[in-house]
This record gives sequence, C-alpha cells and structure tokens, in this order.
Amino acid sequence: MKQEIIFNLPVKNLDKSKAFFTALGFSTNPKYSNEQAAFMDVVGGVHIMLMTEGFFQSLINKPVVNAAEGNEVIICLMCDSREEVDSLIAKATAGGARIPHPPEDHGFMYDQGFEDLDGHLWNLVWTAPQD
Repeated sequence: MKQEIIFNLPVKNLDKSKAFFTALGFSTNPKYSNEQAAFMDVVGGVHIMLMTEGFFQSLINKPVVNAAEGNEVIICLMCDSREEVDSLIAKATAGGARIPHPPEDHGFMYDQGFEDLDGHLWNLVWTAPQD
C-alpha cells in the first residue's frame, strides 16, 4: 500500500479555497486538478482534494454536511516548532479562517486550531522532542 493520505473536502468556492490553502504554503498539483477540483500537496504524503460541493455530491449517496454547522473529522498536522504553529495560524487568520479556541500550551505539546473557509476543522500541533 502506498503511504499517502488524501482528504477529500467539499468547498463552496473552489478559487477562494485554493487561494486560502496556497497562502498556507500548500501547492496545487495541476495534473489532478480541473474546474471542479484542486489536488493540493500539504506535506510529505498528505494531500487534500478540494471539490466543488456539486462534484463532491456526485460521488456520494447522502447529503453533504455543512461543516460550519457540524463536523465529522478534525484534520491534524504535526508542526516542527511552536513558531510554525503560530505562523500557520497567522496565515490562516489573514486568509479568513475562524479561530475556535486560544492556543493550548501543555509544556510538552503546543497546539492551535482553525476553521477553514468552509468550516472544516484543522489542528496544528508541536510536540517536544522525546529524550
């Protein structure tokens, strides 16, 4: 099995969502993108496929959940430092993300989350190196 993960996310406005995630440092892979979907490289073997709600709906046989009203998943990304967490939160905020709670500092772990333009939850986490 290839060790890659792709999260398929329905979005209301594909162009705005692509711009938002590009500002976070994600890159679009044009080979797998078109007017209905954008394949974006997040980090390593993690990717997101942003899909217009109509295209996403055509792939499932139940309603698309409005992520601003309910959630099924929180996407968590491990960061290399506290500063990277803060930097990505600043970029997300500048791009229109909502911050649902203040950062949490547990000494050995630091995390902060955001809701993207469509309400999908993301959590950014840094953990101290283990001895």
